[in-house]
Amino acid sequence: MSEHSSNNAQKNDFIRNIIRDDVNAQKYPQVVTRFPPEPNGYLHLGHVKSICLNFGVAEEFGGVCNLRFDDTNPTAEKQDFIDNIENDVKWLGFEWAGQAHHASGYFDQLYALAVQLIEQGDAYVDLQSPEQIKENRGSFNEAGTPSPHRDASVEDNLKLFNDMKNGEYSEGKAVLRAKIDMASPNMNMRDPVIYRVMHLAHHQTGDKWCIYPMYDFAHPVSDAIEGITHSLCTLEFEDHRPFYDWAVEKTGFDIPPRQYEFSRLNVDHTMTSKRKLKQLVDEGIVSGWDDPRMPTVAGMRRRGYTPEGLRDFCERVGVTKVDSVVDFRLLEFSIRQSLETTTARGMAVLKPLKVTITNFSEAVSSWESQKADSVNARFEDETQTLWLTQPKHPNVDMGEREIPFTETIYIDQGDYEIEPPAGYKRLSPQKPEIRLRNTYVLAVSEHITDENGNVVELKATIDPATLGNNPEGRKVKGVIHWVSANQGVPATVRLYKQLFSVEDPSSVADVHQALNANSMTELNAVVEPSLANADAGTRFQFEREGYFISDSEEHSSDQPVFNQIVSLRDSYKPA
Repeated sequence: MSEHSSNNAQKNDFIRNIIRDDVNAQKYPQVVTRFPPEPNGYLHLGHVKSICLNFGVAEEFGGVCNLRFDDTNPTAEKQDFIDNIENDVKWLGFEWAGQAHHASGYFDQLYALAVQLIEQGDAYVDLQSPEQIKENRGSFNEAGTPSPHRDASVEDNLKLFNDMKNGEYSEGKAVLRAKIDMASPNMNMRDPVIYRVMHLAHHQTGDKWCIYPMYDFAHPVSDAIEGITHSLCTLEFEDHRPFYDWAVEKTGFDIPPRQYEFSRLNVDHTMTSKRKLKQLVDEGIVSGWDDPRMPTVAGMRRRGYTPEGLRDFCERVGVTKVDSVVDFRLLEFSIRQSLETTTARGMAVLKPLKVTITNFSEAVSSWESQKADSVNARFEDETQTLWLTQPKHPNVDMGEREIPFTETIYIDQGDYEIEPPAGYKRLSPQKPEIRLRNTYVLAVSEHITDENGNVVELKATIDPATLGNNPEGRKVKGVIHWVSANQGVPATVRLYKQLFSVEDPSSVADVHQALNANSMTELNAVVEPSLANADAGTRFQFEREGYFISDSEEHSSDQPVFNQIVSLRDSYKPA
C-alpha cells in the first residue's frame, strides 16, 4: 500500500460514491480494482489518471489494486514495455497487490471457457475471410448477415476450434466468434470475434499457443478470474460494456465484476495516441519515448515532473462522466506547487553577458571588516575568489552551498539594456546600479559593443560597504543573479515549450502539421559549481529563471545538462 492515502470522505465523485455505497452495503468482502495496461507501448499522461484512480480508490476503501498486463497480442508487445510500466507505476508512488498479473497467465482458463461457450451453444468457429466478416457485420442502419457457419453443431465447432489450437489453420482462415445477435443496434454485440489464429511466439508463453484471445474477451474474463469488484475504464469502453457483461455472465462467475466508465484525460496541446507518438520516435522527431517533450511518464520523469505534482493534477482534474479538455497550465501549476519547498536554489546564467569588476581587488580586500554579521564568507588568495556560504533554500533547511565571486562574472544579457523599454527595472545607462544576489551593489560604468551594436561586456564597480547589507542612504531597487566567469561551469540548458502547436493535435491528420517547431531551445549557459556537481536527476530552482533538473541520461559534473521543468511562475489560477 502506498503512503499518500487521502480522506475519501472529502472526495465525492460518482465512482467513489458507488464504491462507498457498495462498501456500506457489504456487497463485496473487499474492494478489488486493477490497472490493466496493454504492454505495447509506454504509459502516458492519460494512464496517470487511471493509475491514480484505480490505486487511489482501492487504498481509500481498504481494498487492493492489481497490476495486470492484458497481453493478448504478441505482434506489438515487448518485455521492455512491461518493465517500463512497472517502473512508472512504482515511480508514481503506488504498489500493486502481490505479483503482477498477465492475461497470458490465464490462457489455459480462457481456452477452457471458450470451449465451455461452444458447448453451451454460445460460440462458433467461422471460416469466412476477414473481409467477409467485416462486410457481413452490417452498419448502424442495417442489421448484419449471419455467417453460414453460425448454426454448425457443437461437435463440429469443438473439432474446428481444436484444429485451430493445433495449428491446422493459417492466420485469417478461422476465428471463434461469440454467438449473440447479428441485428443488435450495438455493433459490439454482433457476434464479435473472441479468438483468432496467430502463428507467433508470445513473450510470456513462448510457442505454446497459435491462437490468442481477443482483448474484449480476455479483459472481462481476466477481471472475473481475479475477483475484481470495480472495473474502472474510460468512456470509449462504454459501448463495450454489454459484451463485458455478456462474457462474464456466460462464463459463469459467482461474484461478477462491474464496469464503470469515466471521462478520459484530455489536455490541450497534448496527444496520447500510441501510434502517432511511436511515429515521432521512429522518425527521430523526438529523441525517444523518454524525450522530455513527450507526454509519456518516462518523458515527464526525465523532464523533471514530480509524482506528487502529477497526483495533485489528477486530483484537481477530478473524475466525471463528461469529456472535457483540461488547460495544460493546470498541470504546470501542480508541478510548480510540488517543487516550491522541495528544490534547492542555485544561480545559472542562460545567456551570459561578461561583467568585469574594475575595483574587485581593493573592494574585496576589505571584506572582513565590511561584511555584515549575516554574511558567511572566506577569501581564497590563490584564485582571488570570495567564497560566499548561502543556504540552499531560503525557507527550508536543505543545508548550505558555497558560491564563488570573482573579478569577472556573468549576468544575463536581458539584465542590461542600452535603451530600456517602459517599466524596465534592471540595468541601463539611466539606471546603472543594482544589487547582485547574495553579494554587493554593482554600478555599471561602461558598456562595450561589437560592430553590430550588441553589448558584449560591461565594466562596473562594487561598493565594499554593501556586502550583505544596505548602508543608510543607498536605496537600490532590483536584484539580479550572476555566476563567476572563472569558477562557473559551462552547461547545456534546454528550454521547452509544448510539443504541439495546435490545441487538439489528434484532430490533425498529418502529425507533422501539428508540431511546434520551437518546442526545444538549447542554450550554452554557465552555472554555479553546486549545480554542476549535483547528481543526475536532481531538481533545482534556477533563481529568476525557473525549475530545472539535471538530465538523467546526459548530465555529468564535467558536462552538465539541465532540462527545464516549468517556468518560475505563471498567471494561471486554478478554481
